[in-house]
Amino acid sequence: MTLVWPAREHLGSYVAALEQGWSPDNIRGEVTAREELASIAADPDGFLASLVDVEATGRRITLPDGTSVPRLPGYRRWMWDGEFCGSIGFRWQRGTEALPPYCLGHIGYAVVPSKRGRGHATEALREVLQDVRARGLRYVDLTTTPDNVASQRVIEANGGVLVEEFIAPPSHGATLGLRYRIFCPALEP
Repeated sequence: MTLVWPAREHLGSYVAALEQGWSPDNIRGEVTAREELASIAADPDGFLASLVDVEATGRRITLPDGTSVPRLPGYRRWMWDGEFCGSIGFRWQRGTEALPPYCLGHIGYAVVPSKRGRGHATEALREVLQDVRARGLRYVDLTTTPDNVASQRVIEANGGVLVEEFIAPPSHGATLGLRYRIFCPALEP
């Protein structure tokens, strides 16, 4: 498995995953999948460009409760093993590890059901952590639910430590979550 930047050559496989019920958003699920399919149909190149927005110039983000909030700098990359396997996203605020209250974590990922259990998310997270270090962040937070043992294992395999149980804000459903932290030592000069 390799991480690729979203591109036209991979878009058909990404669309197929969306059409089969997969979603890059584990909270808004099917709603996000439908929105992305519509966006791809209307403007495929614009959709692809929106996935890599390190200047946060794109449209606002819609939270699960419908609230619209400012976009953070960030990007999504696609897991690829000859076909689309999943996505991983990284978002941040410049100059700080802190995130606004509406953003539960720095990194999120989702793997296509038929590709789960192969170590793809673990490998993708390991690779994205190299970029975290290059951007100078001392740590990143990731969240998951208590019943998502597979995600907990992915985080722990990359050095994540559980820092708290929390109740997500109402905009995210007010559900129980687990917050992990991965410390990222600076890269050697």
